[in-house]
Amino acid sequence: MSYDDVEIEDMEWNKELQAYTYPCPCGDLFQITKDDLKLGEEIARCPSCSLYITVIYNIEDFSDHNRSNKPLQPSNPQSLTVA
Repeated sequence: MSYDDVEIEDMEWNKELQAYTYPCPCGDLFQITKDDLKLGEEIARCPSCSLYITVIYNIEDFSDHNRSNKPLQPSNPQSLTVA
């Protein structure tokens, strides 16, 4: 059973660890990476003890598919003259 359910918005991005973190009662941090979230993982584990939390998030926010659906826009539109 999970120690707690935590919203992703309540977690902090740790640039050094390249993971979302949340304080663990043991003094370390629960951790989950963006790659884990993209794969649908919802368990953030503490590397120092046996506790883990369930992360509540919208998988579509981390999906590569979500980004690829945006239409491509030319960065510098050019006119084309057809003769």
